[in-house]
Amino acid sequence: MFNLAGRVVLISGGNAGIGLAFARGVARAGGDVVIWGRRAEKNAEAAKSLAEFGGRVFTQEVDVCDEDRVVAAMAEAVEEMGRVDGVIANAGMMRNEGSFLHMDSTAWHSLLAVNLHGAYLTVREGARHMKARYDAGDPGGSLLFCASLSALTGSPGMQHYNASKGAMAAMSRGIAVEAGRYGIRSNVVCPGHTVSETVRIPEDSPRAQHIRRYNPSGRMGTAEDFEGIGVYFMSDWSRFHTGDLVVIDGGWMANAGKTDITEVPLWP
Repeated sequence: MFNLAGRVVLISGGNAGIGLAFARGVARAGGDVVIWGRRAEKNAEAAKSLAEFGGRVFTQEVDVCDEDRVVAAMAEAVEEMGRVDGVIANAGMMRNEGSFLHMDSTAWHSLLAVNLHGAYLTVREGARHMKARYDAGDPGGSLLFCASLSALTGSPGMQHYNASKGAMAAMSRGIAVEAGRYGIRSNVVCPGHTVSETVRIPEDSPRAQHIRRYNPSGRMGTAEDFEGIGVYFMSDWSRFHTGDLVVIDGGWMANAGKTDITEVPLWP
């Protein structure tokens, strides 16, 4: 059903964690993958892990904060792969400053440079290529931002992170409105509490216990939980789905009252 054969999807921050899961989902569905990451060795490891699916994998060392490099890397990817059908802006960082009162401007700007400005540059260059294809009679493309529940909620000491993810969602809606006439759609995925090789939460930590206790699914997410949503948004099955924000969190936000699920009666 979700056959991505002939499609090329570029993922920033695609060499680990949820980004690599997006890449794995695309490769598993028969698509070709472009991975952007800052470390060549991690890029090579990611490419090796995708080899079993048989598609093409092209890796590039890219720091999304560097506008010149982003522009050049997108051109290189198009030249190498022939086209780019989808772009997933996933590169990001998470940091807690302890308190908003202790957050200095260096911490603020350095995080937004990656999470927000890097996403803007990545998606802008992808959209420029897709518009050029439209002008040549080959319309269509899918842009996907990987945000966070922090786009919707507050986090002490992480207001810069909240700001980056909230602005990402607003930017995506604006892109969707402007780009729809060219067959280009733009959406946002908001992962809930997820454990991956880039975000580790010890199983026996108070935080992990709290998440399991109040998440209706009874567990934290894994990177693999995001393979499917990435494939969906990169496929034609989402061709009329744009300007949206999709939460993948195991039901965490639905449990707004934070009911202790261990106290919920079992169904007979």
